[in-house]
Amino acid sequence: MTDTFNLYRLMTWASPSFPIGAFSYSHGIEYAVQVGLVSDGESLEHWIRSVIIDGDGRSDAILFRLAYEATKTENRADLQEIIELASAMRATSEFAVESRQQGGAFFKIAISAWPNPDFEIVESLINDNESSLAYPISFAVACAVHSVPLESSLYAYLHGYASNLVSAGVRLIPLGQTDGQSVIANLEADVASAVDTAMGTILDDLGSATPIIDWTSTQHETQYTRLFRS
Repeated sequence: MTDTFNLYRLMTWASPSFPIGAFSYSHGIEYAVQVGLVSDGESLEHWIRSVIIDGDGRSDAILFRLAYEATKTENRADLQEIIELASAMRATSEFAVESRQQGGAFFKIAISAWPNPDFEIVESLINDNESSLAYPISFAVACAVHSVPLESSLYAYLHGYASNLVSAGVRLIPLGQTDGQSVIANLEADVASAVDTAMGTILDDLGSATPIIDWTSTQHETQYTRLFRS
């Protein structure tokens, strides 16, 4: 029964219907489409693969694991450090807003719909330090508090992350729904690789290397016509 509950929660939390506003963020894809860097399923797949393997997806997955472990061990000092790092490690203001607003919405809904006294540790850290929770930290804390297995939680988080970017690409290019699902299918091994990386990477090796993606985000801030917030 516990496994069934875990699956139910992960399906709910990673679902596009979970109301955190993920549909309104493209993570730079909107500008990339405008300038021709992303124009079809192949280039969209390459773009999202870069995010997951070398970009914010990689960093988020590592921070996710560390936040999960700190929550499980009730290590307040480590958890506070991870909360601060996750908020600071955003290359642009739009990426920071993207993660912070989704994280805040996720945490608010999770503690209301799935209450648990262990959430109080994180709530007190937020209140004491006037901190905000990045999206991967909120997701990780909820999984840890409810004892959802770490590896499965990471898969769900990264799948949801990739799926949202595919959805943005489908709307922006535009791309057919079948082509969009093909992109998700082709990213399966990359998500698995990112999970493996996150499970074995120490804090000192945290980082990303996607300057073009970061550049499209800075350009999107002043893009004349925009559908997305990032």
